[in-house]
Amino acid sequence: MAMCLGFTATPCRAESLVEALAKAYQTNPQLNAARARQRATDENVPQALAGYRPQIVASLSAGLQAVRNLLPDNTIQSATLKPWTIGVTVTQVLFNGFKTANSVRVGELQVQSGREALRNVGQGVLLDAATAYANVLANQALVEAQRDNVRFLQETLDVTQRRLNAGDVTPTDTAQAEARLSRGRSDLNAAEVNLAVSQATYAQVIGSPPSQLRAAEPVDRYLPRTREDAIAMANKEHPAVTAASFDVDVASTQIRVAESSLLPTATLQGSASHNVENDPTLSTLRTDQATIVAKVDAPIYDGGTAASQTRQAKEVAAQSRLVLDQVRNQTRTATVSAWTANEGAKIAVTAAQSEVRAATVALEGVKKEAAGGQRTTLDVLNSQQDLINAKARLIGAHRDRVIASYTLLAAVGRLDVKTLGLNTPDYLPEVHYHQVRDAWHGLRTPSGQ
Repeated sequence: MAMCLGFTATPCRAESLVEALAKAYQTNPQLNAARARQRATDENVPQALAGYRPQIVASLSAGLQAVRNLLPDNTIQSATLKPWTIGVTVTQVLFNGFKTANSVRVGELQVQSGREALRNVGQGVLLDAATAYANVLANQALVEAQRDNVRFLQETLDVTQRRLNAGDVTPTDTAQAEARLSRGRSDLNAAEVNLAVSQATYAQVIGSPPSQLRAAEPVDRYLPRTREDAIAMANKEHPAVTAASFDVDVASTQIRVAESSLLPTATLQGSASHNVENDPTLSTLRTDQATIVAKVDAPIYDGGTAASQTRQAKEVAAQSRLVLDQVRNQTRTATVSAWTANEGAKIAVTAAQSEVRAATVALEGVKKEAAGGQRTTLDVLNSQQDLINAKARLIGAHRDRVIASYTLLAAVGRLDVKTLGLNTPDYLPEVHYHQVRDAWHGLRTPSGQ
């Protein structure tokens, strides 16, 4: 039987697993959404850097003013003024308790954490794509196996009916063959349903329906040699761990941001204005004014808000350290589980191959013995069922072997474009970051939105 998972050639124009992974890396909506989220996170840094820059506000006011003056001779002078004022104010923060510096550091750490989270999403998408690819291959092979089984059972039924007409077997033999054929057709239908489901999942993850797929191979050459190496690699390189580590730094720096509210603030403010009061019956009054003021505010008591925010930030920092420990434990468990599953999958493939060989030999022997009258029709049917079950286990073992190797590669943090050598540009989040980091103005994104 031709099985596409690992040991049968397929057409040269068929899509390979690495091509499918590259397509998923380019088009997967989940991954593209995570990239957009990271680009939004990049804006935290220029927003924090704005604290170093002056704030400039222009103002314009105009109105009507009714004036009634009582003169020394007890006469009243009335006038309607039309005052208007135009001005500009520039404010520069000189010191704010290091809030701006620490806010910039928080933004930079959030960007680094976000990049690791994005890398983790990328790993998940590539693993989903590899799983979808292997499932389609396996289900295609299972459908072919079930079709072969139905053809065999149909032939067996035809032979049994001819032997019944010749008086060599009983109606019971024919009924048994008919029952097995009905079961075989039901199994074929179930396999076709599973194939359709896996094809839909493939299209969802990879971006297009599967056509002809090449054999999928494990990625053993990229895997660590020992379980201990895998654990050490995961603890050091898995993006979930590195993201959680950056989150600890973010939370620790947020404490200093909160503490800045307890320190003095110094600002320098300059303003210039031009005021006009115009009335046809009175003289026009024009006033030009310019001021520059240095100001220092020292908090004495704010009702406990700043103190509460500082305590809150400390608790969040403690939580983030506990989350880091939790993520490390989860990563270690996932790595050990993936290592064990990968080793078990190797054994399962070898065992299933032996089972298929033995079941094939057994079926041929039973068929010959049945032709000589030493075996019954039921013996042939049972032997055929043993063979189809063995082939199904082998197909599943090959699928599990491929998925297990990719799962282990993801568990140690190396399921990415660079490691796999995918024929697609690696997404570089730092490109957008450098485009917006020092932007002083502009509403359009670097992509033109």
